[in-house]
Order: sequence, then C-alpha cells, then structure tokens
Amino acid sequence: MIFTNPSEYAIRALSELVLIVADPAPEKRRKPGFVMLDRLVENSELPREFLAKIFRSLVEGGVLRSAKGPGGGFALARPPHEITLNQVVDAIDGTCRADACVVGLGHCSDSMPCPQHDLFRPIRQRRKEYLATTTLADTAASRLAKRRTTAGAAPNTSLPGQATLSQIRDSAVR
Repeated sequence: MIFTNPSEYAIRALSELVLIVADPAPEKRRKPGFVMLDRLVENSELPREFLAKIFRSLVEGGVLRSAKGPGGGFALARPPHEITLNQVVDAIDGTCRADACVVGLGHCSDSMPCPQHDLFRPIRQRRKEYLATTTLADTAASRLAKRRTTAGAAPNTSLPGQATLSQIRDSAVR
C-alpha cells in the first residue's frame, strides 16, 4: 500500500473536487470554486463522515479552504497544479510517515538500518519523487481520462457535463 486509507480518500476526493470545479456547468448559488461535501460523496464510495474529518485536516494543513453557510463548502487553497500529493499526504499523515520503517521498527535509518532498509531505499526515493512532482491537476486529469475510456470515449474527448483536460489544467482558485 502506497497510501494510508485517509490519504487515499483525500486524493480521490480532491481529484473529484477539481473535476467538479472545472465543470463547464457550475452549480448555482455557490461561491466560485466551492463544493459541498455531499456533492463530493454522491455517486462515490467515499464515506461522508470520514471524509469530513479528512477535510478538516486538509483545511488545517492549508490544502483546502472552507466556508460555512449558503454557498459555502470546500475549495482548494491554491490552483490544482500547485498542490502536490506530498502536500496532501503530509496534511493527512504528517511528514514522518513517509520515512517510516518498512518493517515497523521505531529507529530505522541509514546509520541504524533494519534488515529491509537498503532494499527499500530506491522505492522510498521513487515514492518521494512521485509525491513531490504529481499534482492534483495530474490526478484529476488521470481520473477523467479513465472515466472517458470506461465510457467508451477517447481519453481526450469531451463527455456531456464534464470538464475537458485543458479546463482542468487551466482551472484556478478565484
């Protein structure tokens, strides 16, 4: 498992948020960029109460903004191409989780390695690089391409009521 369950849910929900915000037919009576939690969980397997807890952590971590009342909800704190998966995972799991010992030892480092330390070093490095260079715009575009392929359309074509890849890449928080 590359991600903890909370981090996986966060990435999935944030990717969905990017797609909803980039949708050419925005929801009425909403502040630009804001999406209600109920809208994010409809037609998905994301558990609402668990996601609410995760989103609080993302607000505290500076990944999301929140607004209460009519027209409120959650919005990205920055454009999706500026938010890396590393920032999302750090907000959910903390920075030390990424460097945790693969065997589960409390003290594992280059100077005091566990039996698997050297074997997993390149994997840890590639994971760090992936998290540091992959953005929410990337995950949303990938999610959209997969939906289009599943629906029988070419990955770069438009489906009714869905954003295009260029809309995702160009979307920004207002």
